[in-house]
Amino acid sequence: MALITHRRAKFDFDILETFEAGISLLGTEVKSLRGGQGKLDGAYVVIRGGEALLVGASIPPFQQKNVSPSYDPERPRTLLLTQKELKELELKSEKQGLTIVPLSLYNKGRLLKLEIAIARGKKKTDKRQSIMKRETNISIQRELKRG
Repeated sequence: MALITHRRAKFDFDILETFEAGISLLGTEVKSLRGGQGKLDGAYVVIRGGEALLVGASIPPFQQKNVSPSYDPERPRTLLLTQKELKELELKSEKQGLTIVPLSLYNKGRLLKLEIAIARGKKKTDKRQSIMKRETNISIQRELKRG
């Protein structure tokens, strides 16, 4: 079960390949995420200096009054991946038009994991086709329910 999802990711991008990554967090951030707070909308992953960073994700502290004044909810967070996965992500993200986007953040045992994907941005026509496909599926389901 996902704690947080990037709702528009599958609408805005064609997902080519997915990976599972650990994420380096503070204790208050973990508690906040388990409470369902946080946003992945507009977030992306960059690879710099041999490490992957989650940029643009907003994770508020668990208790607003019990946090240091220098805390930044939008700070870049390090993703924990193997060297093989890092090299693969770096090679594929350098290709034109490909980006790395977070899809969801979920519990795996007592750990928090981030599902990331290599994706290609959709054009406006592709989005229209996705909407038409979704609407036809809804109308088919309605007809099947009527019997």
